Amino acid sequence: GARSVETRKPLGLILDQNGDGDVYVKEVTAGGNAAGMSGQVQKGDVIQMCSATFGGQMWSTRGAGLDRVTRAIEVRAGPTVTLVLQSKAEQRNFLADIFAGQSAAQERRVEEAENKARALEDEVKAERKEAAKGFFGLF
Repeated sequence: GARSVETRKPLGLILDQNGDGDVYVKEVTAGGNAAGMSGQVQKGDVIQMCSATFGGQMWSTRGAGLDRVTRAIEVRAGPTVTLVLQSKAEQRNFLADIFAGQSAAQERRVEEAENKARALEDEVKAERKEAAKGFFGLF
């Protein structure tokens, strides 16, 4: 679903945020560092994670908003920053996989419930058959 790209600063990207506070690539500027990355960064890509201020750690940018993300990129120590990006198509595929998994799990639960119901029904029928054979009560 998502891909990690490391690029030199300044990135050469115009970023914006959507209504959920997720930051996305509004434009890849010609001649910028990201533009020279063989299309690894595309217009519309959502930034899922960003390098921490220093070191190799990453932090989730989901819902963080444009100000926090751009500030994190600006104060990043060193000449490069790593971003985890996801296109709309990759996001759709990721969500489709999740929902497909949920659908398969739901089908298994329904099948298990039907099997349990059949087993209980068979058990009740067997008990009724046994009861019909003999007498109940004390003699």
